[in-house]
Amino acid sequence: MSKIGFIGLGIMGRPMAGHLMAAGHELVTYVKGGSLNNELAEKGMVALDSPKAVAEQAEIIITMVPDTPDVEEVLLGEQGVIEGLKPGTLVIDMSSIAPIPTQAIAKRITDAGGEFLDAPVSGGEGGAINAALTIMVGGPEASFQRALPVLEVMGKTITLIGDHGAGQICKVANQIVVALTIQATAEGLLFASKAGADVSKVREALLGGLAQSKILDVHGERMINRTFDPGFRIRLHQKDLNLALESARTLDLSLPGTANAQQLFQGCAANGGADWDHAGLVRALEELANHEIGS
Repeated sequence: MSKIGFIGLGIMGRPMAGHLMAAGHELVTYVKGGSLNNELAEKGMVALDSPKAVAEQAEIIITMVPDTPDVEEVLLGEQGVIEGLKPGTLVIDMSSIAPIPTQAIAKRITDAGGEFLDAPVSGGEGGAINAALTIMVGGPEASFQRALPVLEVMGKTITLIGDHGAGQICKVANQIVVALTIQATAEGLLFASKAGADVSKVREALLGGLAQSKILDVHGERMINRTFDPGFRIRLHQKDLNLALESARTLDLSLPGTANAQQLFQGCAANGGADWDHAGLVRALEELANHEIGS
């Protein structure tokens, strides 16, 4: 079993860390401006006073924080992981951040004597709770094989995509597909509802055909039942789509569907919905239609 530093104990990180402790790993953490979750503390997790202190004790370090600047602060900032990094320490960033900064972070960590993997995840809170995450990895094969027993505790589908940054590229692609599928699900169910059909029966029928998807199953039900507690917050999906659109500009690539989904998320955020589950995108469409699904 390994001594693991796990930094980032939010909606996703808490259950992920819990699975690692249940598997017998010893965990330490750093909680910025807060206190350690009681449940994790009772299971044996220990909070230290800085990311540097975490690095001084851990042989593997996992970060699961919201955005690129957060990863840079934890890993490379004052009292950051890099200041306490021991030779051969494996750093696994499971956050969803920009690919190019990821490559720069990887170089800093490896130049300091560590190993680095970018390993963003998909599956939301349910996937984290059920240890069923999809994990998309970028980095060297040897580091991937070293990390695999740890990643398998948290996920089911674990794929080495390519070198540093490739995991984040895959995650951006994932978020494009997820956003557009949420939008398609919302539009289909909204059409059916306003046209007068029983939207629950429509969803049931669609799940048996080519339109079937996990999003239609899980988020379609959320839309019908009006359950928009996160999940995965709209503001975080907005961040991911910003990464997609910024990268598309550098690639001279047009992503019109992604841009439209981002505008619908922005409509939700403008109406107080930045912390709704991303299935709440349907509310922006309902506002345009002057009709709520199921009404």
